[in-house]
Amino acid sequence: MKAKPFGLVFFPAFDWAISPSHPEREERLLYTRDQIVEEGLLDLPGIREYKPRLAEIRDAERVHIGVPDIASLITDAHLVSAGGAITAAEAVMKGEVERAFALVRPPGHHAMQVVHGTRGFCTVNIEAIMVEYLRRHYGIGRVAIVDTDVHHGDGTQDIFYHDPDTLFISFHQDGRTLYPGTGFPNEAGSPRAYGTTLNLPLPPGTTDEGLHYVLDEFILPVLEDFQPDLVINSAGQDNHYSDPLAGMAITAQGYARLADKLKADIAVLEGGYSIEAALPYVNTGIILAMAGLDYSRVIEPDRAGRKESMSGQAMAYVKALTQEQRSLWRDRERLGREAAARAGDFWQRRRGIYYDDSGISEEREEIVRLCPNCLGYRTIATSSEGYGTGYKTAFAAVLPRRACPACRAAAQDAVRAEKQRGNHRHYFIQDWDNDLLERI
Repeated sequence: MKAKPFGLVFFPAFDWAISPSHPEREERLLYTRDQIVEEGLLDLPGIREYKPRLAEIRDAERVHIGVPDIASLITDAHLVSAGGAITAAEAVMKGEVERAFALVRPPGHHAMQVVHGTRGFCTVNIEAIMVEYLRRHYGIGRVAIVDTDVHHGDGTQDIFYHDPDTLFISFHQDGRTLYPGTGFPNEAGSPRAYGTTLNLPLPPGTTDEGLHYVLDEFILPVLEDFQPDLVINSAGQDNHYSDPLAGMAITAQGYARLADKLKADIAVLEGGYSIEAALPYVNTGIILAMAGLDYSRVIEPDRAGRKESMSGQAMAYVKALTQEQRSLWRDRERLGREAAARAGDFWQRRRGIYYDDSGISEEREEIVRLCPNCLGYRTIATSSEGYGTGYKTAFAAVLPRRACPACRAAAQDAVRAEKQRGNHRHYFIQDWDNDLLERI
């Protein structure tokens, strides 16, 4: 039987940049495009290119609560980036291609459920928008997102932290040494979704050897256990040894072998800022691997005679971390029950979140009702202030999929009561079952 082709979407976002010299700029994809054209990949019958579409504001509001609204915080480039990911995903869902890779920008994995501005170059979460679009339009259930960016995907984690149907796995450079300073093993999900968030903070200098140990000994077995309907690769490439913003030591071959083993249905570009020395080769290797083609000759020009190696101490740390997370995954149901028992009827957390690109500081309190009949509703009280932004507050109730009638009524009552008190400027109910973001 002839294999299905591989899908590719490009969107370099010529009209969007944080600044002309910023690491996140259009050249990130232009050098890759040149390399792919030079190698003749777009001429191969097994590779099919698609043009990105424009996502709708409704697609973003399915995931995000923007303060004051998401439309005022984004540009068309964000909607095309999200639409490019949706285009790639629909090509897979319609059976036109076996797998697809959306090479798009702006990136998105630092964008959380509530959005006050831009942080970590991200304003809306591209993969989350794509995942919830697929759930709404194709009935997809269990999804696994494997985040391979050097920075912890704290936004994706935040959006799915309470969702037992979404497995989020992130390996990244240890947050004690790199932005955003999160992504530790104890960040494992709220009680009803405990263990479906899994973080592997790796030591600086981790090489292909360390990465593939984690992949072979932990990530792939967990995916086999979870049995997702779709596997998504949040494909950051800044773990590369030449990346200027981080300190890891992964090669293009390491990335290509990762893509070959992971066999993600859809990959979406995230970070990666070594524009000439890494991205053209890493992306070429990933494309070839996902398309089922030979990637063995994809080697960076500066790698002649060079060999990255890990210290015995660093490798021992990686092995111990892997064992720790194996235990968490094995015992997740018991640990979740214990966390729920400690919390009682309501689980809560408070956080300070900094929007480094917008100069905004947010304070957020989140309370989850641990309902015996459903996943429970949650409330989010959020306030932010920053230079040129004034002071903004909002209160929202979020109804997850399959919320019971009692939680629906309690969530609506909570928002109305808070509005009557008048402590905030904006009030929302986000209803995932009814695909609705309602301003109260």
